[in-house]
Amino acid sequence: MPAAALPAGLLRAADDVTISSSLAPNVVLLVVVAVLMAAGVFLLLDRSLARVLLGTLLIGNGVSVIFLVSGGAAGKPPFFGTPATEMSDPLPEAMVLTAIVISLATIGFLLALSYRLWQVSGTDNVPDDIEDEQLQELADLDEPSATFDVGEESTTTSDELAEEHS
Repeated sequence: MPAAALPAGLLRAADDVTISSSLAPNVVLLVVVAVLMAAGVFLLLDRSLARVLLGTLLIGNGVSVIFLVSGGAAGKPPFFGTPATEMSDPLPEAMVLTAIVISLATIGFLLALSYRLWQVSGTDNVPDDIEDEQLQELADLDEPSATFDVGEESTTTSDELAEEHS
């Protein structure tokens, strides 16, 4: 069947077709992605949960923009009848929608976490973990903690049972 007899947009594998794609990234969008990601990571490393929330939001937006940059130049919608050389790739757009949903779920969780912390402590700053500091001091001195009992049987018996059966 000659290629002219096929509906528009459908091509046989034997036809010699060169699909030209403009995958050269837009430099301005790459700079925007770099700034969004860098600012997001900077805010994410703060002790304030409000800043962590904003950092997560910026990183999510940066991921969305990088997916759009990876899609290449805009083209026509990928409908039946559109020639393959003029179609845009729908996969990056689907990935952007997925990134938006994941970002929204993460932001909702962080909002709930920061609201609960504000109710309990009156601030959105994550406090130091006192027990972690005490364990670090004991590790530096190479001493066991006060709650460690050598004579007490371990509650994690899977490794111990495996040793008994071998």
